[in-house]
Amino acid sequence: MPFTKYADNTSYFYIFICIILIYDKYLLIILLVFRLSMNLMAMDETDVKILRKLLSDGRLSYRRIADEIGVSPPTVLARVKKLEEDGGIKFYSAILDHEKLGYDLTALIEVTSVKGKIVEVEEHIAKFPNVCAIYDIAGLTDMFVVAKFKNRSQLSNFVKKDLTLPYVERTNTHIVLLTVKEDFRFF
Repeated sequence: MPFTKYADNTSYFYIFICIILIYDKYLLIILLVFRLSMNLMAMDETDVKILRKLLSDGRLSYRRIADEIGVSPPTVLARVKKLEEDGGIKFYSAILDHEKLGYDLTALIEVTSVKGKIVEVEEHIAKFPNVCAIYDIAGLTDMFVVAKFKNRSQLSNFVKKDLTLPYVERTNTHIVLLTVKEDFRFF
């Protein structure tokens, strides 16, 4: 089992990398072990049921959730407060249909920044209200930006002006033709 759970709710994921080298007729085997720390919340089936209900409709009352999952309303209240305090529930929000609100263009923008300046670039881009997500990624580019625009002119201004920062080395813009699925409500 790759996860090892400790009393402080910190789990560690172990990655084993084996490197085999042949050097001057000798076979060298090097085993590298990395330990990644991951803070995981302790949750049971009741917490999962509550989260699923809130994801399906965040306006459900605690009484209704309690009735549907077979527990008492004070239990739901206590569990939700605990999930909020532990950061499992960050905040509550409405899910908008951006196309119906006039944001017809979704752009996926790869951004490559100057070495050592990724965080500064990400923080700057995150300030734009039409930027929905910024993913710090591994690969040929440093980050992936998801943004919505009302028209091509807005997209053009964003890429040609707003992303013209001293630390941005290169951008590569992709335009979404059809959104097949866009729903981050899963658990």
